[in-house]
Amino acid sequence: MGVLIGMCADDSRAAAVLAVPFLIRIATDPHHRHRADALGGLAAPARARYFGVASRDELLLHRSGPQHDGYDDYGVEVTGYPAGWSVAAARDAITTGTLTLLPLLDDSDPAMRIDASYALATAADPGHTVRRAFATRFAMEQDPMVRAALVLATAESTRARPYEPATAWIRELWQDQAQAPEVRLAAAIGWLCLTDEPVPDALHASVEALATEERARAMDALPWMAAAGRGVPGLLDCVRRMLHPEAPEPTDDPWA
Repeated sequence: MGVLIGMCADDSRAAAVLAVPFLIRIATDPHHRHRADALGGLAAPARARYFGVASRDELLLHRSGPQHDGYDDYGVEVTGYPAGWSVAAARDAITTGTLTLLPLLDDSDPAMRIDASYALATAADPGHTVRRAFATRFAMEQDPMVRAALVLATAESTRARPYEPATAWIRELWQDQAQAPEVRLAAAIGWLCLTDEPVPDALHASVEALATEERARAMDALPWMAAAGRGVPGLLDCVRRMLHPEAPEPTDDPWA
């Protein structure tokens, strides 16, 4: 088991992709003692260049941009092959396992529900099956952090396959003062990634009021936010880069 998780954490994505079907089996086995670890490592091979990514242009983006000399914009593996090949293969494996993974959205452990959302957000979803499952779970979910995860998962899925009703729903969420702060913040980040519209004053004011350092640290429980931060909580890095792009990059150098 440790070898499989390690494969998903190292730089060899091509090797990690081979582990994805096995990790799905472990994660969906209710009696396996490593199911949480397996699910937590499942989505890593299906994403590339996402650590430290917090900008409006790149967060939640499934890159499939122009080819450059036969290579895609994910860069190159240590093996010499385009990294995008292995990312696509990992997403295909998760897509194939979608029906097996969907029940994890109803798991009794909130952390499992969060990680299931994170993994399923990478699946191809031409029939909107995954997105509908996110909406169904959101309607019954009581945990604010899981609800926030479902919003970010919906936004990621929608960014890969645009769907205007989902974008409109996410906009309604950040405007809804009855929603938990974590949900409104996740919806604000998700909506900013789904549109190139100017930042509304109301969104700006809401995020600045809700995005306290304490709440931002708590929201690092969401894999999207944990990956986005560069020495600070991911939410704060997203806020700085999305709402204050003119601000200088933070530095740990005391002489800077």
